[in-house]
Amino acid sequence: MIVKAYGAYAGDKPLEPMDIERRAPGAEDVEIAIAFCGVCHSDLHQVRAEWAGTLYPCVPGHEIVGHVTAVGAHVDGFKVGDMVGVGCIVDSCRHCNPCDEGMEQFCEKGLTGTYNSVVADAPGHTLGGYSERIVVNGKYVLKISHKEEDLAAVAPLLCAGITTYSPLRHWQVGPGKKVGVVGIGGLGHMGVKLAHAMGAHVVAFTTSESKRQAAIDLGADEVVVSTNRDEMKAHAGSFDFILNTVAASHDLNPFLILLKRDSTMCLVGAPEHQHPSPNVMLLLFGRKSIAGSLIGGIAETQEMLDFCAEKNIVSDIEMIPIQQIDAAYDRLVKSDVKYRFVIDNASLRA
Repeated sequence: MIVKAYGAYAGDKPLEPMDIERRAPGAEDVEIAIAFCGVCHSDLHQVRAEWAGTLYPCVPGHEIVGHVTAVGAHVDGFKVGDMVGVGCIVDSCRHCNPCDEGMEQFCEKGLTGTYNSVVADAPGHTLGGYSERIVVNGKYVLKISHKEEDLAAVAPLLCAGITTYSPLRHWQVGPGKKVGVVGIGGLGHMGVKLAHAMGAHVVAFTTSESKRQAAIDLGADEVVVSTNRDEMKAHAGSFDFILNTVAASHDLNPFLILLKRDSTMCLVGAPEHQHPSPNVMLLLFGRKSIAGSLIGGIAETQEMLDFCAEKNIVSDIEMIPIQQIDAAYDRLVKSDVKYRFVIDNASLRA
């Protein structure tokens, strides 16, 4: 099956229209007509070869939502017309301990990413959601129960949503907990919404005074400008958990000072360059931890989607046609979006 897509043939080339091949749906597959695809910062890093190992042609996109157009004979739980999503994972070994425990993101054999992972299908690696259709094993397809009119804004939940939901759940964020969210961007704005919905007292950290009201509108109970020493000092030693979503290299020490004894700061942003090494004494005196978290497994991603549907949570988006993707990438580098670009995949046929 040949479908229209947008991708790049080299890291220094703009994205352009291309025809790509999708496999015919097998007995365990679901075929999906993609309605919308979110734009993740990872897309930019990978397609522009800022991360090593990019396979070309590269068709990015792992925040995919759409409707089922075909269902394999051995697939249960889906029918033609269903609203569904595909996130960052389209396969895994299915036999290792993490896979058995529903944590496919930590597959010991290596997960199969929605794009840029080696597979048998042409052209030898996976091609993502900047395309008309996709065929995915039914075990890695997710049900969407939001309203149809919210579908575009659901797309970023498949990466930004689960990336923030998973650590919030793992560290048991909820009522009675004081939680910080560092950075109010694509990830951070979801972190604020989710932590608020879980019942925590949420403090948003930003370097920009101009984002104060925006963070409150997202659900933050307080906002701290992290460059203001007095504001930071007022919160020293008071946080149960800090979710750090910033994807740029920065000093972690000011945030370690804010943690209570035995508390954790979890990093979910993937910086282009490593963070400066933190002051170990800040960890020793207080038994504090720095941790990391990577998306979530399929079951947890489904749990997140159901939670967001129940709480009427979606991402704040700016819709674009696919023809504006390179301009969107340039704006993404400048943090010039509130808070997530989403591609209208109908524009592929323009």
